[in-house]
Amino acid sequence: MFISKIKGEVMKARIKWVENVSFLGESGTGHTVLMDGPEDHGGRNIGMRPMETLLIGMGGCASFDVVSILKKSRQQVTDCVAEIEAERADEVPSVFTKIHLHFKVTGTNLKEAQVKRAVELSAEKYCSASIMLGKAGVEITHDYEVIEG
Repeated sequence: MFISKIKGEVMKARIKWVENVSFLGESGTGHTVLMDGPEDHGGRNIGMRPMETLLIGMGGCASFDVVSILKKSRQQVTDCVAEIEAERADEVPSVFTKIHLHFKVTGTNLKEAQVKRAVELSAEKYCSASIMLGKAGVEITHDYEVIEG
């Protein structure tokens, strides 16, 4: 299998309060991200919002899959950009209700059928983050464009 998944893997993270509504998140692998709120909620707007990090994580997960699948299919990928747009509920909790991922895949002689297959496999089989959110009731859609270059 080309995507490394460890069944039953235990992941850990640590979130440390910095001040007001600023928090430093540290992954089990030692990487950090600063999260903060908007000024009207006591923040200084110096970091991403927690829901933004969730959205970016989902996009990273899906992009990892798409690129890995295309490389395994011997496609000459030179770039992959996922543009994500999400809608949230008006009431609390302000959960995501809809998320759309648009992949811009660039490469040399890319086969559109392979790009389509990679996006579908990520959405339906491999992307743990988007599949989990979909099971929670978020409407998730995907599309793509192939760019020669």
